[in-house]
Amino acid sequence: MLPSLEHLQETVRRYYAIDEASMQALMACCKVIRIGTGETLYDIAQTPTHFAFLHQGLMRAFLLDEEGNEYNKNFFDEGRFPGCMSALLLREPSRIAIQALEPCELVEIDFQQFRAALFTYPDLMRFHIHYLEKHWLLEKEPKEISYLEHEAKDRYQTFLTDFSVIAPRLPQYHIASYLGITATQLSRIRKQIYSTQTT
Repeated sequence: MLPSLEHLQETVRRYYAIDEASMQALMACCKVIRIGTGETLYDIAQTPTHFAFLHQGLMRAFLLDEEGNEYNKNFFDEGRFPGCMSALLLREPSRIAIQALEPCELVEIDFQQFRAALFTYPDLMRFHIHYLEKHWLLEKEPKEISYLEHEAKDRYQTFLTDFSVIAPRLPQYHIASYLGITATQLSRIRKQIYSTQTT
């Protein structure tokens, strides 16, 4: 396995072939950190100053309702960039938390330093645009529309496709929370699917 900073560099260059000066500007924003299972990288009501690149491990983004119930908003595996992006841009307390579901090694990235580098190094800006286009437009928007239009069983099957690599690593109650259903409902759906596949 690549060291974490090399993994970050390789991932960035898959989105856009940035030059060495741009890469060094990015590296200047970074530090390697490790957190354990159950630890929170960024908390609800905390005003974040960093986002991260996940080198190894599995994380979730979740929010709380007024009764304290948790709702999973997203999952992150290796090669993704967990962070509270709206809170970073607005410089306000976050409404979501980012928590480790496995032991994690990350590259934490200073947001203001990174943002300044974006406007200094055009290659870094191009990488950022390509990343946002893929994950915040081409992936996120159709997924959100699909989840509004379809029943829970269809949403679960879409989930298994969208998160095929990490689904086996996730407890079922976390998947249920992401789908907006109870663990009992998910168990019924899984039985229905299994029954259909074996008949």
